[in-house]
Amino acid sequence: MKDLLLITPPFTQLNTPYPATAYIKGFLNTKSITAFQMDLGIEVILELFSKQGLTSLFEYASNSKLANDNLQRIYSLRQDYINTIDAVIEFLQSKNQTLARQICAGNFLPEASRFEQLDDMEWAFGSMGTQDKAKHLATLYLEDLSDFIKEAVDENFGFSRYAERLGRSANSFDEMYNHLQHDLTYIDSISLPILEKRIQEVQPKLVLISVPFPGNLYSAFRCAQFVKKHFPKIKIAMGGGFPNTELRDLKDKRVFEFFNFITLDDGELPVELLYTAVCHSQLTEETLYKRTFLLENCEVVYKNSTNKTDYKQSEVGTPDYSDLLLDKYISVIEIANPMHSLWSDGRWNKLTMAHGCYWGKCTFCDISLDYIKLYEPIAARTLVDRMEEIIAQTGENGFHFVDEAAPPALMREVALEILRRKLTVSWWTNIRFEKSFTADLCLLLKASGCIAVSGGLEVASDRLLELIQKGVTVEQVAQVTRNFTESGIMVHAYLMYGYPTQTVQETIDSLEMVRQMFELGILQSGFWHQFAMTAHSPVGMFPEEFGIIPEMNDITFANNDIQFKDKTGIDHDKFSFGLKKSLFNFMHGICFDYELQDWFDFKIPDTTIPFDYIVSCLESHENFAIKPSAKIIWIGGKPLTETFTKSKKGNSWEITQLTFHDRRETVAISFEKDKADWFIKTLELLNVSNEKVTTFAQLKISFESQFEDFELFWFSKPLKTLKEFGLLVI
Repeated sequence: MKDLLLITPPFTQLNTPYPATAYIKGFLNTKSITAFQMDLGIEVILELFSKQGLTSLFEYASNSKLANDNLQRIYSLRQDYINTIDAVIEFLQSKNQTLARQICAGNFLPEASRFEQLDDMEWAFGSMGTQDKAKHLATLYLEDLSDFIKEAVDENFGFSRYAERLGRSANSFDEMYNHLQHDLTYIDSISLPILEKRIQEVQPKLVLISVPFPGNLYSAFRCAQFVKKHFPKIKIAMGGGFPNTELRDLKDKRVFEFFNFITLDDGELPVELLYTAVCHSQLTEETLYKRTFLLENCEVVYKNSTNKTDYKQSEVGTPDYSDLLLDKYISVIEIANPMHSLWSDGRWNKLTMAHGCYWGKCTFCDISLDYIKLYEPIAARTLVDRMEEIIAQTGENGFHFVDEAAPPALMREVALEILRRKLTVSWWTNIRFEKSFTADLCLLLKASGCIAVSGGLEVASDRLLELIQKGVTVEQVAQVTRNFTESGIMVHAYLMYGYPTQTVQETIDSLEMVRQMFELGILQSGFWHQFAMTAHSPVGMFPEEFGIIPEMNDITFANNDIQFKDKTGIDHDKFSFGLKKSLFNFMHGICFDYELQDWFDFKIPDTTIPFDYIVSCLESHENFAIKPSAKIIWIGGKPLTETFTKSKKGNSWEITQLTFHDRRETVAISFEKDKADWFIKTLELLNVSNEKVTTFAQLKISFESQFEDFELFWFSKPLKTLKEFGLLVI
């Protein structure tokens, strides 16, 4: 028995839990408030994609009219699907790895239309192992079943969303409300019995439903409706990313036929106050709330009456993943895109380095909302403490930092802390491509376990980047992506087209910039997004400044995406297919010699970008200016030393050779013995394991207390060799 039940409704991810409930449960632990959490989405998936689940599914579908050959083929092969499904799910849960060879050998999985893309398997997976090939084939098998479910059983089904259309910018609640009056869908018939069983086990007084995306909204309402009907004494609250962005102008009181409360923004304090009100006192009009909608006197009211302030990030506790079925999530590989595979393959612990965005200026972003606007970093030691706690709890050492944009200085401190504690972790995050990411910083991040970064190149046009207030240039992005790539960290770029005032010429020039970056190998992954105007971004709040005309509707329910007309009159939709098709090929290292016109079936202008523009951006001279406050870090090991005497023209002196080994290479450098002795002692001080960090100024003073001309020593050939081997300036 617990006071609170935290629910993530279907569907978000197959491979890892969405972290919102884990964050809240971690906070509740600090207050000794008992709670149980569940990811209803993965529980429904496991029930559906099982031998019994598919047996019931095909029995249900037998009375349906199978509208095409593909559906008829899947139905005809239903016994093959039923016989193989449990083994495939276990394989995708990393419990039956020997099945990979059988899957790859063929004639094990039934195949329908999704397998028609297999002509490209060797091209897409030629350098990948048997396990990844098998995961991809198993994913196609599941997608065939998903197609069958969507077309023959439940039109709203999708692995990472359910009835998304009903929740996407629904300014009116009418359509959602009407759907909720209909009979239960097939997915409802699976999810609600699971929910009922859990409620009977937990016996909560308050149910919190986290709704991160539009694709969770319908199921959230259906779950709330079920609880209201069958457990009327239980109070129900909604929070999460969707209400935070979409429901800030809520007026429709019918919403409160399903929910008692809807909270906005950071959930810790609002949830604590709801717990106090529901579990320890009678609800009255005088009850104190934080950023909470409720129904009062048959009217929707917004209450923010408490004088308590939100908790600092240092006070919210470590996310708690207990209760979740961590060993039941399934890893899939949908497409041959290295960054997309991180999103869908493997179990990642989710953490945040900083609340909000340290930049907070991009004009397309919801910078007026607290989740972006209120920037608060977490101390590196606290963050790595939490990493160690989560590793101990989950047994998993992979981390996805879900920041809007991870701060470079904090990333540096986190990397140093990871290395000092000798943790073995893999991690990735979202960044801004800013100049702080020097080659040396990227090497440090790589040494700490950073495997990938994603960041917004957006429109590869300096004019538009300035209009976006991105704070970067194309040249800067090229140099930073080069630094990450050369350090061994994969780079994914978010790309945008259709930004207000963007011309056709700028779209084509942006494509050429992207083509050159992929050809040079400084980008490994990317995705084109068409610009969408949101109500809480500068573009949405001040559309006249960006040359667009919004189509405004009455808002009684959701308000985020806004339809608009661009005064340029350009139809940006028509560029979508060509941009995405070209990028797909560039990611696979081919078609760089195609004319840009080849990607489009309509006339486009020639690019104005020189063929070697990105190459010229990367041609930079060594910067001899080092800030006195720059930190000098040694991430290598102790050298082997050998001293010998060297003679020339009757003079002799002692030389010491220092031999360094890393995991892949060996290098040797030589100094006069007295300088070598100083340098060996200095390396011990510079070692990353030391808490006290040495600055460039301190190193210079130390050297010149015994020798002359530190700069001549620092920029010498032996030191240049060692800088490529782990002597870093950060």
